[in-house]
Amino acid sequence: MTKSNGGPHSFNPHYVPSEFLSRVSNFSIIESTLREGEQFANAFFDTAKKIEIAKALDDFGVEYLELTSPAASEQSRLDCIAIANLGLKAKILTHTRCHMDDARIAVETGVDGLDVVIGTSSLLREFSHGKDMDYIAKQATEVINFIKSKGLEVRFSTEDSFRSDLVDLLSIYKTVDKLGVNRVGIADTVGCATPNQVFELVRTLRGVVSCDIECHFHNDTGCAIANAHAALEAGATHIDTSVLGIGERNGITPLGGLVARMYATDREYVMGKYKLHKLRDVENLIADAVEVQVPFNNYVTGYCAFTHKAGIHAKAILNNPSTYEILKPEDFGMTRYVSIGHRLTGWNAVKNRVQQLGLTLTDEEVKKVTAEIKALADIRPRSIDAVDQLLREFHAEIHGESTPGSPQAKRTSETNEADESAEAATNGEANKKAKVDETVTA
Repeated sequence: MTKSNGGPHSFNPHYVPSEFLSRVSNFSIIESTLREGEQFANAFFDTAKKIEIAKALDDFGVEYLELTSPAASEQSRLDCIAIANLGLKAKILTHTRCHMDDARIAVETGVDGLDVVIGTSSLLREFSHGKDMDYIAKQATEVINFIKSKGLEVRFSTEDSFRSDLVDLLSIYKTVDKLGVNRVGIADTVGCATPNQVFELVRTLRGVVSCDIECHFHNDTGCAIANAHAALEAGATHIDTSVLGIGERNGITPLGGLVARMYATDREYVMGKYKLHKLRDVENLIADAVEVQVPFNNYVTGYCAFTHKAGIHAKAILNNPSTYEILKPEDFGMTRYVSIGHRLTGWNAVKNRVQQLGLTLTDEEVKKVTAEIKALADIRPRSIDAVDQLLREFHAEIHGESTPGSPQAKRTSETNEADESAEAATNGEANKKAKVDETVTA
């Protein structure tokens, strides 16, 4: 087996897992867009949309799909049945309360397993279900034994794990592990945990149970991806995600963000498991369904993810893309974009564009036209159409292919006209995408 961490298959050659139990190169994704994602403020998926999403995620390569509890509503129950009968490669799970009524409904839907959960923090025990730890242990035993008797997978998770008493947690996890659960779950329900806390809890739990460990991280404080990575380093085996991170409040670990993080840790492993070039289509599907835009700075697929602007950056990127990219855009079906119509542009980037257009200019000539671009861009940034027009006119003048007249004034006027035309025809993002094939692919 190829050892990737810290080796040639990692984009971070100095990274070495800190734990011999690390699972950064051996983990599974439990994709919860159809469960956690339904809790997103804008989300409403009808059956047809759920099936479309399930098929897209299955094609991407996630190992599990988690669905809303069939006890939530009659339509949720019917949707569970429909998706469980699709014959997908991914295992189909449904998420239920640790309650026999929910379990009885769920096992009849044809799913492959149940993810049962109950709150264990003092806050939830007092203000949610009102039960003590003895009751929780008794209830968990009954529900788990029932699910196992039906031959289904079962995961038992505490809710609000990081605000629960450690002794209570370890006690209930040891109890359910002895019952033969497939996984125990840790949930950072309010997003309060830090990577160090996650590592310590997972590492401690790994020494207590023999089953797999699943982790569910909310992103209220922006730590969901880092916490997921820390969990895998400590020995967790499964991470819950949703597309674009949608879910309750600010959502959970985003699928794209987790994939990007783990790709940087072990590129070969991640590329061997998931169809990374399909990530953008999956995210666009969800963005349309919940009526949001993919953020400009979204992991991998955001408008600016592979856009390079500063002159020093552009020069290095043209020489070796890995200088300023930890992710290879082509591995994700994306293309890098070197922006040159602005005041920060550098002559190396302009030279590359000159070559792409098939023009012939010396370095000194490129530097001269670069200065002109920067002067124009001090007034306002220029579109790629306007810059291309300026470069062609400059080339024509240098080679005597047109009457110079008043070149800079002429170019300024025509550049402005090209800008206005481009802006009237398309918005910024569409303009960029239309030109993406003409940009540097290095």
